[in-house]
Amino acid sequence: MVIPDGSWVKCKSCAQTLYTDRLEDNLQVCWYCNCHLPMTAQARIENLTDPDSFIEMDAYLRSVDPLHFVDSKPYCDRLDESVKKTDLGDAIVCGKATLGGKPFMLGVMDFRFMGASMGSVVGEKIARLVEAATSEKVPVVLVTASGGARMQEGILSLMQMPKTCGALSRHSEAGLPYIAILTNPTYGGVTASFAAVGDVIIAEPGAMIGFAGPRVIQETTNSKLPEGFQTAEFLLDKGLIDRVVERKNLKKELEFLLEIF
Repeated sequence: MVIPDGSWVKCKSCAQTLYTDRLEDNLQVCWYCNCHLPMTAQARIENLTDPDSFIEMDAYLRSVDPLHFVDSKPYCDRLDESVKKTDLGDAIVCGKATLGGKPFMLGVMDFRFMGASMGSVVGEKIARLVEAATSEKVPVVLVTASGGARMQEGILSLMQMPKTCGALSRHSEAGLPYIAILTNPTYGGVTASFAAVGDVIIAEPGAMIGFAGPRVIQETTNSKLPEGFQTAEFLLDKGLIDRVVERKNLKKELEFLLEIF
């Protein structure tokens, strides 16, 4: 018997072998250890919206290479590779949708695209999404997964932090809600900007959330970090987030929050 390539994957937490079709049905959650494995933006959108209700916005936006940045390869080549690998225009998919018949604006980051780093396009798409939500008087929901700012765009990447927060501030001043759903990993400039300013901040179990990674912090401070440092559960205990919600319950939780607001 020949098993086709891609039929099985190994859980990164418990190392158990998982059947991909069953894993997809289980929302990419390991049934042995409950590890929440990465999800594509499209799969998350399907899990958090009414069927066929999502209408994508600003899909045509593409990153450019203003600094002509080259590390081991040119930035423009990295962009082309990510576009081909993911079939996405950039690291976030934004659009309008409904859940339980209630309209809202949804942005979902996809870690497969350059670690979902936040460049000019990511910031611009979020700002436009929030501005559209403010205009239409509907909630905003952002699902994060990111390694942080996109270094290949330098200061232009860092400028997306105040831009996204500014749009969300105006949204809040209009009396409209913003719900942040943090997934593994959420780091760097994303955590230091729009991910941390939600009216309600939810995280998936075990999600790693922070600014710099634990190793960098430990080496910088020359101190031993507490057990579970930067996990969703640790941050819930410290008051940074409001709820830790398993992926199978996220849709119901989000529908509940939209009903409240």
